[in-house]
Amino acid sequence: MLTTTLKLADKYDYLSEKFAKAYHFLRTEDLEALPVGNAEIDGKEVFANVQEYTTIPWEECAFEAHDQYFDIQYVVSGRELFGYVKREDLKEKAPYDSEKDLVFFEEPERSGQILLEAGDLAVVPPEDAHKPRCITGEKCRVKKIVVKVKR
Repeated sequence: MLTTTLKLADKYDYLSEKFAKAYHFLRTEDLEALPVGNAEIDGKEVFANVQEYTTIPWEECAFEAHDQYFDIQYVVSGRELFGYVKREDLKEKAPYDSEKDLVFFEEPERSGQILLEAGDLAVVPPEDAHKPRCITGEKCRVKKIVVKVKR
């Protein structure tokens, strides 16, 4: 899933070589067998972060965003509720951490949610914030690959 505004639609080529490398990795690797941690795809331009966790309540999760990388969030197993909102009017909880390429935000008054299940992915550009790892129904064990694509 990808959402954007018409204003930003031409800003990025979501089918560029970097994205093609990311999708090739997701299609051809044995994702179930990948250990937790980083997996190289194309140096610092495209790499994967393999995660395993148990979902937590919506109230305990936080909206986050990245300045340098797109996220392709791919669920290998499990399911989670995934929050999504434009980042432009959000209030930062703490300053941007350039080493981690990460900033967290206060909970917005309104946001969207999607259900991500095994085989689903969401592409999150730097202009948007997302809230991963949230419970939908009951707690669930999730294995996820977050492919980072440098803008």
